[in-house]
Amino acid sequence: MSSEVKGGRRAQLEHTGLRHGWTTGACATAATTAAYTALLTGEYPDPVTITLPKGQTPSFALAAEELGDGSAMAGVVKDAGDDPDVTHGALIRATVRRLPAGAGVVFRAGPGVGTITRPGLPLPVGEPAVNPVPRRLMREHVAEVAARHGGTGDVEITVSVDHGEEIARSTWNPRLGILGGLSILGTTGIVVPYSCSAWIDSIRRGVDVARAAGRTHVAGCTGSTSEKTVVAEYGLPEDALLDMGDFAGAVLKYIRRHPVDRLTICGGFAKLSKLAAGHLDLHSSRSQVDKGFLAELAGQGGADEALRAEVAGANTGLAALQLCMAAGVPLGDLVARTARDEALAVLRGAPVTVDVICIDRAGTVVGRSSVA
Repeated sequence: MSSEVKGGRRAQLEHTGLRHGWTTGACATAATTAAYTALLTGEYPDPVTITLPKGQTPSFALAAEELGDGSAMAGVVKDAGDDPDVTHGALIRATVRRLPAGAGVVFRAGPGVGTITRPGLPLPVGEPAVNPVPRRLMREHVAEVAARHGGTGDVEITVSVDHGEEIARSTWNPRLGILGGLSILGTTGIVVPYSCSAWIDSIRRGVDVARAAGRTHVAGCTGSTSEKTVVAEYGLPEDALLDMGDFAGAVLKYIRRHPVDRLTICGGFAKLSKLAAGHLDLHSSRSQVDKGFLAELAGQGGADEALRAEVAGANTGLAALQLCMAAGVPLGDLVARTARDEALAVLRGAPVTVDVICIDRAGTVVGRSSVA
């Protein structure tokens, strides 16, 4: 297949002409790898190369080094590419300290990295806000460095971000109960840049490519985890996958004019609860999870007054979902069904059937609609 007819996430990114960047999680992993290497060998690798979840091997220049007795620090400046990311240019540091054999890898929040203070996030209360995938990446790279240079792999990793507490005031962290700084994030290690006009144009191109290839079933996905889910569910080929990001409306409006037989929408529960509430732009700066709306849906699923009040007061959409799951109330299915109905309303009778799949951060299906 020539480059002119390729589809899928990679082709969409290439079509935008925007330069991708690296997540805070990738930068922290690079800094950790360099610091632990220096701790074991006395020398810093510069640049330092890491392996991302999808196999890419980017190299990072070091912006800070400090080798002490029993610990080493390395710092990497985050490059977000062409994405208007508030953490672009931030200096992300990792300090690695030896621990006794058998202690494993322990994470600490240094200056500028937040701590979880409320439930409903993917980490327990009291933990540093270093998300699960970056933790896994750092553990894997610590193990590789240990195997290469004769270490035990038992270390404490303290991640910090210069001026991170100040930067975090421009994020949702304080409202979510992540206090003291930023979160260390990323599921792929890559920041996909979103220029609204460029990305919407790439979505349209993706639909055109799928139609030209004779695809009758396409999927609008909010990210790489939801892509994996629909591939596992339906076996869809790459050129049937539309990386819609936050632009659900762009997918629906273009498919309304250029129909396919079936559209699956797949994404995180919280994002798709926004679609269910009637929002077509799912970005956190332009729409928010409405817990009152979720409480109303929970009531439709049999939630009593006390549970509805708990849902309305939940810290996050995930916390609301967990409350309902524990009570046997199918909030995930209700959100998926309502989101499907909203999508059908935007399609305005176009000959397209729609189903919606809601997932959690790990990619587990937590709600689905029927096809209508």
